[in-house]
Amino acid sequence: MPMAKYNITERQEKDAVYRRLVNPLLMDELKERILEIILLQKKYRDKNYSARKLAEDLGTNTRYISAVVNVRFHTNYTSFINKFRIDEAMEMLSDKRYADLNMEDISELVGFSNRQSFYASFYKFVGITPRAYRLKHLSQLSTRAEKLAKRGRKPKTDKK
Repeated sequence: MPMAKYNITERQEKDAVYRRLVNPLLMDELKERILEIILLQKKYRDKNYSARKLAEDLGTNTRYISAVVNVRFHTNYTSFINKFRIDEAMEMLSDKRYADLNMEDISELVGFSNRQSFYASFYKFVGITPRAYRLKHLSQLSTRAEKLAKRGRKPKTDKK
């Protein structure tokens, strides 16, 4: 069933033969190496970092990358990358230190190439728009700070 607002449709599971041909031990090794590059090196922030580039960096091919991402992470490469981008965007949108950044700034910082793909992906993963998410979480922060102020205590600040 498509979501009309952002024209998102559910993906149908496909059984690609090559997924079964990759050795499980190799899959486990590639899974760890993919996580190191994408997550620890924060390559998800690079809007031009493709499955082909990842395969080159790992000395393998895109079919292996696709197989590992599909089997070990239960998603496709684009959704895999976008999940990390959305997670970071959610942190930024709920942190008052980034309140002066607009959606385009945040979108670019986390690796999206345009605002529309950011909004569509965010809505797909979170179920609300980035703006609605920010308003909800920043208002919760200010409400919590007000309650603490009434009690005579200062709110804790995030130390990152």
